[in-house]
Amino acid sequence: MNAHSLRRATFTLLAGSALAQAVPLLLGPWIARLYSPADYGQFSLVWTVASNLAVVGCARYEFALALETGERGAAALLALCLRVLMAMTLLALCLGAAWAAWAGLSLAAALPLVVLALAASQGLAQWAARAGRFAALARARVLQWGGGAVAQVGFGLLQAGPWGLVSGATLATAAAAALQAQPAPAGGWRGLFKAQPLTAMAAKHRDFPLLNTPHAFAGALQDTLAIALLTAWLGAPEAGAWALALRYLKAPASLVGGSLSQALYPRLTQAASRAEARTLVRHSLLLLAAIALPLMLALLLLGPWLFGLVFGPDWLGAGVLARSLALYIALHFIASPLSVVTMAWGAQAWALKLALVGQFMFIGGLAAGLHLGGLAGAGWGVSAAMLLYFGYFFWALWTWE
Repeated sequence: MNAHSLRRATFTLLAGSALAQAVPLLLGPWIARLYSPADYGQFSLVWTVASNLAVVGCARYEFALALETGERGAAALLALCLRVLMAMTLLALCLGAAWAAWAGLSLAAALPLVVLALAASQGLAQWAARAGRFAALARARVLQWGGGAVAQVGFGLLQAGPWGLVSGATLATAAAAALQAQPAPAGGWRGLFKAQPLTAMAAKHRDFPLLNTPHAFAGALQDTLAIALLTAWLGAPEAGAWALALRYLKAPASLVGGSLSQALYPRLTQAASRAEARTLVRHSLLLLAAIALPLMLALLLLGPWLFGLVFGPDWLGAGVLARSLALYIALHFIASPLSVVTMAWGAQAWALKLALVGQFMFIGGLAAGLHLGGLAGAGWGVSAAMLLYFGYFFWALWTWE
């Protein structure tokens, strides 16, 4: 993929992501009035746990699809992904049943379906990206994010409570996964479910489950622990405020980061030299920083006013939180699309060690902030801790040898 192809792929995904994010952003004020902060808190707890499982739903083997140049090899790897996904879904079924029985949270029963939809969408997105089907990826994003918001409004009008939030998001994610299920693999889709030896393929790409899986799981665990800690410390409404604030504050990172990373990853794997790849990474970092700075300033100056205006007085606390998280959001915006760099450079072991340090710093900053200043204090604590973490990460990528 040359520079022109990279730009075209990025802009295609960016256009789709812009529309995908625009729909929930426009419908967000309506959704916030159809569901209470407590509803949003319950939904966010279940969805975050499901996302934590789904991010490793295929043991990260799906990210090795770009490395398989042969069609039969890619089909075998995809078959391996699906088998791992079935095992993870079964695990989620057991966890959801135990959670619902132990905590009395009926919404936990939806856990396996959410895990299946999220992991399938993630895996098939890499399949479509490998085939260069970036237009299909863009349409799938619109369906997943925009369709999910529309469905949540519909369920909200029926007063479905937190079940409406989880049902709308899950149905849209499953539909997006189906849209990305082309082209058919060598041997057809049925061939993937036939008995075939996959041990050699699993061993060939073992770095992904051994190194990238704990890295990805630890990254997602950060959000799970944050929601769990906030729910236990302050209650479901405050956890809902945290979830809504991060949902909308991280939207720009999802929009730009997801589009750039899916186009950047194959380009980095095909770079003629490390110098060429490093130049591409430096250019991407500077571009992302130029976009992140004004976003951070806007949140610092207008965060509470914006959230109160857009979402209503019940969500004013989320706006105060947004101000305290401004620095962290800017740093995350820059780092999000660059997470694929260490995979392309074969530095997953280093990235895993650094990520584990980052998780401790994030949770430590959150807990310290909660103790000192409640919900807003949690935001300032996270921003301070992650400034150190991301600062080192950016310096390492910039000077990588």
